Amino acid sequence: MAGDLRIGTSGWSYPTGKGTWDGIFYPPRRGRGRAFDELTFYAERFNTVEVNSTFYGQPRVEVSRTWAERTPAGFEFSVKLFQKFTHPTMYAERLQRQVPDRADAGLAAAMIETLGTPSAADLDEFKRGIDPLASAGKLGALLAQFPPSFKSAEPGHRYLRWLLDAFRGFPVAVELRHKSWSDAIVETLALLNEFGAAWVQIDEPKFRFSVRQNQLPNITGFYYMRLHGRNAAQWWRHDSPEDRYNYLYSADELAEFVDTASATRQIVKKTYLYTNNHFSAKSVANATMIKQQLGEPITGAYSEAFVAAYPGLKGVVQTPSAAGAPPSHSRLFP
Repeated sequence: MAGDLRIGTSGWSYPTGKGTWDGIFYPPRRGRGRAFDELTFYAERFNTVEVNSTFYGQPRVEVSRTWAERTPAGFEFSVKLFQKFTHPTMYAERLQRQVPDRADAGLAAAMIETLGTPSAADLDEFKRGIDPLASAGKLGALLAQFPPSFKSAEPGHRYLRWLLDAFRGFPVAVELRHKSWSDAIVETLALLNEFGAAWVQIDEPKFRFSVRQNQLPNITGFYYMRLHGRNAAQWWRHDSPEDRYNYLYSADELAEFVDTASATRQIVKKTYLYTNNHFSAKSVANATMIKQQLGEPITGAYSEAFVAAYPGLKGVVQTPSAAGAPPSHSRLFP
């Protein structure tokens, strides 16, 4: 019997920037009305989403509760860990910017180092924040996305072991991006497998120190894949961070991931596949293309603007002008 398959995008709200989803995946903001709900609209089309907002701030009980209430039964949220758990330098730099210029440098540095170290209170706050999702049966995996600077050495091993132990009992997917982890593949797999953690399989531009992976699952509990796009030219040098994710996979490029998903669901209990090339809803287009290639149902209506932007999906997705009764939100499309 095939395992559960979850296909979605990384994030669901991109209201600003050149790569906004407004007017492409979502109706233009003007004329929407207050009743329009992006998450509810999104959940009519996909059965899972990866939450990115929790990287920038701890999850809050009241927010998580509304997420659970606004999505149908069976929908799942995979939640990215707060940056303090995986990017302490980034977190410390943010604290540094908040320290007054007149503060004693030594005292400020000591305070930042202390505050930048995850504590039991931080763990409790994160777990408490996602409890409404867990209680509703809508919590997918926890994503621990480490930066390329996080290397396979004793300090990294020690910290990763601590983190996985701290979140024992949760399905944790670990994204490691430095090649030292794949160079020491036996040790890496032993550490992850000890805690039942999935090694996130990622597709992104490859550089000298990028991790190398084979797309194989390392545990049978669940599998986790993220497609970041292949925009090598703008990966490190860009005018805006969103430019990095301005890449549309072709149908041929997606075929290898479709094959992987087909194979892994025969091996593992649950497969998560997220597209993170979010610029101008390219992730939505590619997630839909993956569903099509896998023979999964394409639900919900899509705007004419979306099909115009991604003509390869014409005839694949339903538009308001197509025959049949569209879902409730589709009447908002121009």
